[in-house]
Amino acid sequence: MTQRVDLGTLLDRLAIDELITGYAAAVDDGDWTAYRALFAADGRADYRAAGGIEGGAEEVAQWLTESLRLFPVRQHLITNRMLTLQDLGGYPGDRAELRADYVNPMCFGADGGTPSAPDFESGGRYAFSLVRTEEGWRLRSVTVHEKWRRMSGALAEG
Repeated sequence: MTQRVDLGTLLDRLAIDELITGYAAAVDDGDWTAYRALFAADGRADYRAAGGIEGGAEEVAQWLTESLRLFPVRQHLITNRMLTLQDLGGYPGDRAELRADYVNPMCFGADGGTPSAPDFESGGRYAFSLVRTEEGWRLRSVTVHEKWRRMSGALAEG
């Protein structure tokens, strides 16, 4: 019995890791269909601490589409993942919390070349709340806690 529970926990951890990596890839690639699919039906995101909005996944995806258009070059790094899975007396539950740090460098369009340095960088911590659904693990909520930001070039001057 213990091996099955441990295997289930391992599979949950792998599925959640894939979901969080998919979140970063969707934002970096501007794949808003994939972004929306990461959320539970009532999933929400809160980007207010980074100057953004709070709302349902659809509303936030529309806001991200517009606000990130300025930065077609993005690389979203999510690290130091601390996962807490719900434990129902030795059995895996249907909820999880994940805390992770992020670094997010972004660049203006490069006019055919590779940017030499980011125009905007920020870092902080995410709080992800997850729920197991019939489709697998999904995001119930994402909250951004921005800790720092740095701007260069035209952004720093303006």
